[in-house]
Amino acid sequence: MSDRATDFDVLIVGAGISGIGMAAHMTAKSPNRSYAILERRENLGGTWDLFRYPGIRSDSDMHTLGFDFEPWKHEKSIADGPAILDYLEKIADERGIRKHIRFGHKVIAADWRGADARWHVTVEGEDGERKHLTANWLYLGSGYYDYDEPYDPGFDFGEFEGQVIHPQFWPEDLDYTGKQVVVIGSGATAVTIVPSMADKAAKVTMLQRTPTWMFSRPAKDALANFLRKVLPEETAYRITRWKNIKMQDFSFKMARNKPQKVKDGLHKRIRKSMGKDYDLTPFTPPYDPWDQRLCLVPDDDLFEALKSGKADVVTGHIKAFEKGGVRLQDDTFLPADIVVTATGLKLAVAGKIDLSLEGEKVDLADHFYYKGCMFSNVPNLAVVFGYLNASWTLRADINSDYICRVLNEMDAVGVDVAVPVLPENHDLEEDDIFDFSSGYIQRGKAIMPKNAVGYPWRLNQEYVQDRKRMREEPIDDGILAFRRKGANSKSPDETLEAAE
Repeated sequence: MSDRATDFDVLIVGAGISGIGMAAHMTAKSPNRSYAILERRENLGGTWDLFRYPGIRSDSDMHTLGFDFEPWKHEKSIADGPAILDYLEKIADERGIRKHIRFGHKVIAADWRGADARWHVTVEGEDGERKHLTANWLYLGSGYYDYDEPYDPGFDFGEFEGQVIHPQFWPEDLDYTGKQVVVIGSGATAVTIVPSMADKAAKVTMLQRTPTWMFSRPAKDALANFLRKVLPEETAYRITRWKNIKMQDFSFKMARNKPQKVKDGLHKRIRKSMGKDYDLTPFTPPYDPWDQRLCLVPDDDLFEALKSGKADVVTGHIKAFEKGGVRLQDDTFLPADIVVTATGLKLAVAGKIDLSLEGEKVDLADHFYYKGCMFSNVPNLAVVFGYLNASWTLRADINSDYICRVLNEMDAVGVDVAVPVLPENHDLEEDDIFDFSSGYIQRGKAIMPKNAVGYPWRLNQEYVQDRKRMREEPIDDGILAFRRKGANSKSPDETLEAAE
């Protein structure tokens, strides 16, 4: 596709897992449709290119964080950032996707115009120049968090004279050899950073306000590696992938139905690593497992760092940042040359793009999800927001496959517009979109689209169920209305037949 082309069948926003995945699905399933990927950064990879902190890795196994169409071939199923980037680069190159990516293109706004059934997209280049592109469809693979700013808990660093670093903006030249490091936070990022920095630092302290449930597992999947030796690559991958999907589902439901049993099992595993008399207080949260995401500890790396004395976990509230360290409310002083604020992400919806329909601003918080993929009364727009209780890519795959089916259906019946129609007088009962207590989830609820109790007007957290429904249910379900160009007035009841 020429860099000079300005009109496309599909514009994909973001060249991370979601965007690369959609391009690959289109290449295989809707090959006659033109597309471009708009990526604000200079490299593909999204999260896996942005984050450069020590030890950056997946906190899901790569047999489910990998795509359904591309087997994960590395020995480790808990993979580091560079290995995940290699995986995405290979897919982009082998499927001819890279030539469709326009790097340094930040999407600012998108306005739907029914007269030509096109999204009119405003893009800003690295030089600040604005460009205008159009597309029949807009597919948002822009992730779930704000790339420009992380969550700011409002710390006053006062007299602290050392370095303060947020993992989202890790400096390339940071030398922490022999330094005292305090990592604030107890989520996946902190749990990754602490053991990774412990090899060179004098001491790394994970300072947590509240403990997090941790679970250990080997970084290598023994069954996966065995199956790869005795079965064709794709067969081995499918078996391992399905096994891990079912295990994720089972573990989540067990935590919800029998939380005490899961707590006991998690504590038993920690004691196996740390010793039978280890004080479990730092790893005993006041909430049940999977009320927030569990933190993965591959190959016991965090526990090994604790046993070596090179790392420590402290639970407490910060009183002040002082010269040389951090003072806690109980007057404990933690010496620090470097403070890492692993305090979480800031949610963002639709890549912070200014969306509008016929010039009227669209606030997605006023619209219901449709099949976890589209939005009520918004035409030709799809999005990926992954599972909280399973791997992100599971949703990316089924959404991409579904939209390809929608595109093919539109071609078959000769229409330009597909819109999930929800009448104004609907009686949908709203549901909590996320039954999770994690800080970043709670902080971001106000900007999230609406969720109904009943399918299809919801973002489900049931992958196995979603996969079956989206594959087997007809595209023309009586809700997704098909229209021709110009037949998309603001009346949600106007159908293709009415337009004819």
